[in-house]
Amino acid sequence: MQLQLMMSSSFSVFRVGISFVMMCIFYMLAVDSLPELSPQKFFSTLQPGKATLAYFCQADSPSTSVFLEELNEAVKPLQDYGISVAKVNCVAEETSRYCGREEDLMKVYLFRGSILLREFPTDTLFDVNAIMAHVLFALLFNEVKYITTLGDLQNIENARKGRTNIVFSYVRAIGTPEHRAVMEAAFVYGTTYQFVLTTEISLLESIGTEDIEYAHLYFFHCKPVLDLTQQCKRTLMEQSLTTLNIHQFIKTMEAPLLTEVAEDPQQVSTVHLQLGLPLVFIVSRQATYEADRKTAEWVAWRLLGKAGVLLLLRDSLEVDIPQDANVIFKRAEEGVPVEFLVLNDVELIVSRVESNMYVAQTQEDEVGDMEGPNMGIQDDEVAETVYRDRKRQLPLELTVELTEETFNATVTSSDSIVLFYAAWQAVSMALLQSYIDVAVKLKGTSSMLLTRVNCADWSHVCTEQNVTEFPVVKMYKGGENPVSYAGMLGTEDLLKFIQLRISCPVNITSVQEAEEYLSGELFKDVISYSTLSVLGLFSPTMKTAKEEFIEAGNYLKGCVITGIYSGEDVSILSNKYAVTLPALLLARHKEGRIESIPLANTHGQNIVQIVTNASLETFPEITVENLPTYLRLQKPLLILFSDGSIDPQHKKVIFMLVKEKHLDSLTPCWLNLNNTPVGRGVLQAYFHVLPPLPLLVVVNLHSGGQVFAFPSDQAITEENLLLWLKKLEAGQESHITILPAQEWKPPLPAYDFLSMIDAAASQHPTRKVSECIKETDVQENYKEQPEDQSAIRKESTGILRMKHWDRSNWFEEAKKPFRHDNKEL
Repeated sequence: MQLQLMMSSSFSVFRVGISFVMMCIFYMLAVDSLPELSPQKFFSTLQPGKATLAYFCQADSPSTSVFLEELNEAVKPLQDYGISVAKVNCVAEETSRYCGREEDLMKVYLFRGSILLREFPTDTLFDVNAIMAHVLFALLFNEVKYITTLGDLQNIENARKGRTNIVFSYVRAIGTPEHRAVMEAAFVYGTTYQFVLTTEISLLESIGTEDIEYAHLYFFHCKPVLDLTQQCKRTLMEQSLTTLNIHQFIKTMEAPLLTEVAEDPQQVSTVHLQLGLPLVFIVSRQATYEADRKTAEWVAWRLLGKAGVLLLLRDSLEVDIPQDANVIFKRAEEGVPVEFLVLNDVELIVSRVESNMYVAQTQEDEVGDMEGPNMGIQDDEVAETVYRDRKRQLPLELTVELTEETFNATVTSSDSIVLFYAAWQAVSMALLQSYIDVAVKLKGTSSMLLTRVNCADWSHVCTEQNVTEFPVVKMYKGGENPVSYAGMLGTEDLLKFIQLRISCPVNITSVQEAEEYLSGELFKDVISYSTLSVLGLFSPTMKTAKEEFIEAGNYLKGCVITGIYSGEDVSILSNKYAVTLPALLLARHKEGRIESIPLANTHGQNIVQIVTNASLETFPEITVENLPTYLRLQKPLLILFSDGSIDPQHKKVIFMLVKEKHLDSLTPCWLNLNNTPVGRGVLQAYFHVLPPLPLLVVVNLHSGGQVFAFPSDQAITEENLLLWLKKLEAGQESHITILPAQEWKPPLPAYDFLSMIDAAASQHPTRKVSECIKETDVQENYKEQPEDQSAIRKESTGILRMKHWDRSNWFEEAKKPFRHDNKEL
């Protein structure tokens, strides 16, 4: 998984085609993953910008199973870099260079389009690592400089001072696993750092390395050096040269050398902890600040790549620490308390970190020896799911694969849905499965063309469409600006987005048509995908208000149906629904009722928020998929846990309290343990044992984490529930538990794919607009004009630490503006 995640930058290497052609006269039975083609068919399928690996073989030649086995193993990693693979069967009559000349048959040929770039003897490609290392080395000749002398290294170092840092590596030979790992790192970071490679032991000895038996990698800190006579500082990577280790090492080089903090060390988190490295806090006082900072910087250089170093300002700290402690050590493992130490020598601090690393590595090795490797279990759940489904055959023919040549013509000539994905990324492949499932459901019934672009092959197309993260689904319709899908990555939500592709807002032409629209008759074919229809009412003179609503309607496209009516007789509708113009009418089809909301001086952004909140159910069933949506309301949850369908009488009680506005400060919902089994674990976390059901609880996630339970000996009636809620508000009820202020974080830092692509354009600012996003940055002319306006991306519902909650004012706290702070449910 991590190996593949690093294959995201340097796509510019593949802006023109690469053909990798291997020659031999040997024959082997066809391997399932290698498609077999005739020479004519193979050459006819070559495309500019498309990478192809072809193995030419005469049908009557003896087999070379060992070589073909290694080639077959290399098929998947080569495809991860956008290089497709084919086996070409030559017939006896074929006299072309690739099938007829024996002197060329034992070589490997690397092409770009029809141009030969490099040829290798086949014995140099002795295994998968050799194949990958040689191919990437040839393609990354601009990113990786191969040197043989100390003078070469000094020249490169001087040239890079004040400009970029250097990643220098030594490998024992070209084609080794270490060489492959370095090349894969260069594929990701080659446009950010200058990579330098050598196989000369004498060069490694000249820079002072004592142990030259193994491969080495150094990070040269040349960017901050402005004096050409000054040598760049060098940091040695002490772990073995694997793709993951190199990536983690470079990430620590990118982190700040020293960070000042004035908070509880137990709550501090940096990239080092996320990468499995400990933190070292140098405790400082105001009187000795300058000396302490110099010591901390010296320690930080000594521990660079091994631990994060922070300067802790004791005078500004609210928590107490032992007076004699001058160093605090925090391990990367969760739940382990920090250690307060008295260490008066830098070497003691360094030794403490290094000894901890040795113990951790020893334990890891022992576990590995006992359990053995299990390649089928991934450390990422999405990757694991994709890996387990890897043999599932998807009917990809139901979607159209777009290329650089076909993209513009397709999206301008037909209404299209485009999936931008990367074949090496787990989340992309997971969404691709949902996307194909949607194609199966819509087969023969939809006029919308479902297409896909593999950004690993066509990075230029993805860059022009402002695709900076994967996966992304966009709707291109009628020459309008494309709309990005920002919902859940499941089949049903994606299907809803596609079905609600109506150009919004719909222009309603009469009062009668408006009534048909509100009743659901006007768009009855798609009304099942939208719980809400929105109608904006305006007088003919309200131009500004109409423009704001039209802007909001465009943003909401694919989420809800919106319409607009501004006829001379609009007052008929405003009088009927008792609302002053401008106004919104919200038709809730499932509940059979229509709400009215005045819109005086309401901006488009606010209209989007109004509609988004209104589209939420009054008393929803909470699921794993919709929980984040309701958490964004930043209100305490009133949850009715049920082992099956809820009692209609209980539902009536909740709806009555909602109608009387007694639950405005809460989010009422229910959870069916049969549909969402994780609810059992939630209840056990609250009560330690599974309590009798049904059960009502209030969970205050956003300011304190307290959980309150409705008395089990009382019936759930309107009177009892209202009295209990008033006691909560008055602080007269005791909580049953307090949820820990635990942060939810990914195991590794996020990848910014835009910064990994070799593009001159800087990142664009972003803004959030509900869950439906209109792209104003993609020009109507898709052919050559890149995007130049602000891009709108999804904003994650990140979960941060909670502020302390005073239960006497928890209803008021719930009304405060949105904050990104959630706890575990």
